[in-house]
Amino acid sequence: MNDLTRAAAAEPATVYLDHAASTPMVEAAVAAMTTQLTRTGNASSLHAAGRAARRVVEEGRERIAAAIGARPSEVVFTSGGTESDNLAVKGLYWARRDADGRRTRVLSTAVEHHAVLDTLVWLEEHEGAEVELLPVDGLGRLDLDAFRAAVERDPESVALASVMWANNEVGTVQPVAEVVRIAHEHGIPVHTDAVQAVGQVPVDFAGTDVDLLTLTAHKVGGPYGVGALVVRRELDLAPLMHGGGQERDVRSGTLDTPAILGFATAVELAVAQQPERFDRLCALRNDLVARVIEQVPDAVLNGDPVCAPDHRLPGNAHLTFPGCEGDSLLMLLDARGIACSTGSACSAGVPQPSHVLLAMGRTVEQARSSLRFSLGHTSTPADVDALVEAIGPVVERARAAGAVAGVGAARAAAG
Repeated sequence: MNDLTRAAAAEPATVYLDHAASTPMVEAAVAAMTTQLTRTGNASSLHAAGRAARRVVEEGRERIAAAIGARPSEVVFTSGGTESDNLAVKGLYWARRDADGRRTRVLSTAVEHHAVLDTLVWLEEHEGAEVELLPVDGLGRLDLDAFRAAVERDPESVALASVMWANNEVGTVQPVAEVVRIAHEHGIPVHTDAVQAVGQVPVDFAGTDVDLLTLTAHKVGGPYGVGALVVRRELDLAPLMHGGGQERDVRSGTLDTPAILGFATAVELAVAQQPERFDRLCALRNDLVARVIEQVPDAVLNGDPVCAPDHRLPGNAHLTFPGCEGDSLLMLLDARGIACSTGSACSAGVPQPSHVLLAMGRTVEQARSSLRFSLGHTSTPADVDALVEAIGPVVERARAAGAVAGVGAARAAAG
């Protein structure tokens, strides 16, 4: 059995460094959701049980709105971040184009989550959208001059702009307020995917003046399968689904009352604890980066090096390990009980280089040699210690395996 086979058969991780993928539910959310699971009542029904469920939903809506600086009527419940992004981008594109046939351009960035990027590709292929993915700098931050130029070239043709609040791979925070200011000068609405940002950095829907905002429960300590799209009340949005007319008639479907209660509890707690958690995770993350680079001196940190709310997410440490395959590193660490992520997308089981790193100017080899370590509310100094102890031997072994594979490939090519 080789190292990678052993890794695949390993026990579940005991050191969890993949909070950006999903963070453990907080006890308060588990308790709140559990109490509701045993109660029957459709929130759309008019009888007493239905009204009781509706009360839980509306109180949850109010709590989420208060936590992120929105009005309760602006919170539309969905199944999570992917649905919210689809509803925002497709729904706004259709509404704006139908109101004015000239509005077929959509402005976004080359480092968006695939929930946005793949939606844009679909709109190009099926709905005649003209998508412009604007460049980012070496830190992964949007080029505002390029954004302004794209807007001003023909503002009357732009349906919307979509720029994420913070990048899910390298953690760089985007200048969303500046994007909104430029777009609003020409009456262009802006959507932001804030899935990674809520509870990590200050997020103020009204204060930023953004028009649509995506968030989801399982990134903040809530349950899977529930999220929200925050939509300005005056904004027209075409629905993706039709049925009972729930959620302002833009998201039909029976509401998941227990999940919404768990979601609201988690968001409220995460936002309340955000300032203290930011400082704690920044310190932990800085220690992780410094000590990993001590063990592997040629490792390179990706994204903004400054751990500050307008620069980088506090728990994100994204590193390139030259001479290694990221997937090999991931499995070798997993065999040692350490969970992390490459941050790369897979298509039909084939690892692809990170589109985020490629957009930042990295080579394909560099993009395939990177790992994301992401800290969260359960992270401890012991987690960092475990990674630091493992990373040197793991990198050495991955490089050795890569060298052997390279020799084999060269011999095969030579016949």
